[in-house]
Amino acid sequence: MSRVGFESIVRKMVPVTSALVVLAVLYVGWVFYTRHRDVREAEERAKAKEAENAQFVVDKYGGGRVKILAFSLSSGMIRKGQTVQLCYGVANAKTVKIEPSVGDIWPSMSRCVDVEPKKDTTYVITAADAAGHSDTAQLEIKVH
Repeated sequence: MSRVGFESIVRKMVPVTSALVVLAVLYVGWVFYTRHRDVREAEERAKAKEAENAQFVVDKYGGGRVKILAFSLSSGMIRKGQTVQLCYGVANAKTVKIEPSVGDIWPSMSRCVDVEPKKDTTYVITAADAAGHSDTAQLEIKVH
């Protein structure tokens, strides 16, 4: 093949080759762009879910308000002379009081004390914050 014939063939192929290179570059660019977009959208969804979970936790713990999180007994019925655990949990409280008195108690997210009621007893817990807001709950134990 002569040099002139070869150059003629190359000149005819350059536009096609250039077009294929441009298409390849566009395709690669599109692939990278869509992957980047998908990753960005996934990150945004994850941040939104994290914010939603954080708000759920804040709400569960009173959202800045005093709240009794838990107030329970390890058993709802006991025999006379037995002890039972009275458990409580409060959020955003400055003071906690349980009536009838069960000894020294203080604000805690999770705490249990042993009690030995002599007769059927209704315990009432009151938690209060520094501003005077309060939350109250009660439970009863039967003594046989």
